[in-house]
Amino acid sequence: MNEQFIFTLIEKFGSANIDELDLHEGNLHLILRKGTPAGSTSAADNVPAAGCPASVIDEQPVTPNSTPSIGEKIISPIVATYYSAPGPDAPAFVKPGSKVKAGQTLCILEAMKMMNHLEAEFDCEIIETHAASGDFVEYGQALFTVKRL
Repeated sequence: MNEQFIFTLIEKFGSANIDELDLHEGNLHLILRKGTPAGSTSAADNVPAAGCPASVIDEQPVTPNSTPSIGEKIISPIVATYYSAPGPDAPAFVKPGSKVKAGQTLCILEAMKMMNHLEAEFDCEIIETHAASGDFVEYGQALFTVKRL
């Protein structure tokens, strides 16, 4: 399933006369819901139980006479609001120095009232975070610098 298909699906879902769509394909688990659950008070209340590995890695090329950058960038796969924790009073999912296992949640990206867990695709250590909770992030914007373990 490619990115364009997902954007088309979201667009059509927005105008369809249905309230929820639950799609499973391979490792992808996509849940689209209209509206907010009653009594929802935190950013993570309507997060799907199974997150979707959606991180995109931007490896820095090394060329002669250049200094290689330390680590790799994990970039935002969507335009969204970034949340570093499951709720306002909860600790952050990760912080610089955190060692992360593949599949572990790095952050939540909220787009169109959908909460999407961004999961690590490999074991790594967080070197730096590039967004603060509540920040609006663009597609392709670096969210984390990591070092593979």
